[in-house]
Amino acid sequence: MSASPIINAPTSDKAAPRPVDNADVPFRATPVVRPRQQVETQLRQAILDGVFRHGERLPSEARMAESFGVSRATVREALRALGESGLIVTSPGSMGGSFVQQVDHHTLSSIVLERLSNVLGCGSVTYEEVASFRDMLEVPSARLAAQNRTDANLAAIRKVIDDEKATTVDDPNVIHLNAEFHVALADATANRVLRAFVAALHRLAHPLAFVDTDYEVGTYSVRHHIDIYKAVEAQDSDRAAAAMTAHLNYLDAHSRLRAQRRVRFRSGLPG
Repeated sequence: MSASPIINAPTSDKAAPRPVDNADVPFRATPVVRPRQQVETQLRQAILDGVFRHGERLPSEARMAESFGVSRATVREALRALGESGLIVTSPGSMGGSFVQQVDHHTLSSIVLERLSNVLGCGSVTYEEVASFRDMLEVPSARLAAQNRTDANLAAIRKVIDDEKATTVDDPNVIHLNAEFHVALADATANRVLRAFVAALHRLAHPLAFVDTDYEVGTYSVRHHIDIYKAVEAQDSDRAAAAMTAHLNYLDAHSRLRAQRRVRFRSGLPG
């Protein structure tokens, strides 16, 4: 009796199947996601989907470690990343834990302010760079405000101007009122991202902090604000942009003058 063949021969007159070359099959490598990234991604999505709402406390580290099948250190790393992105805030103590932060344009402004403050503190950028970037946003802000403002926006801007008129130049609130004017103007743009950046930048680098605010500067600044307001009220975007440009140029000239005076003072030269 002969041995059976390992591969049976075809029983019909059809040709044997041709081996398939799989070299062209479009397989793609699937990236391996680290456990920390898996935990972070799922928690992030749960927060954004509203599973965990503003102010709610996340489950404990121990409970999440058990649910995800990872170590508490891995959960801690994920929570740290979520905290850095502004989605949660962590507090210590028996009543502490990780709490969901509100996610909106106000949060964005706070995150921008915090990050820029840290960068400034490290010396990676200068206040002049921050102020320059702030000014880049002001003219488009005035233009958009003229296009999109509402009666409520006009009332808010007018209220700030009235407060400025009632304030003396030596009042510490002058700087804050100036910031309020520009934030109220940004509110009128109906662009919440622009508003978030303008608010953060004015809190960090006040324009009037770079000039010697005397009676003349204070008076002209308020006049400029009135000019901007009138253009916005008239919904004249070109006029609003021109008024804002004139305002920024005026402050820039006084800022340069202050810098020159400081150099002369340090050099022992008369002011």
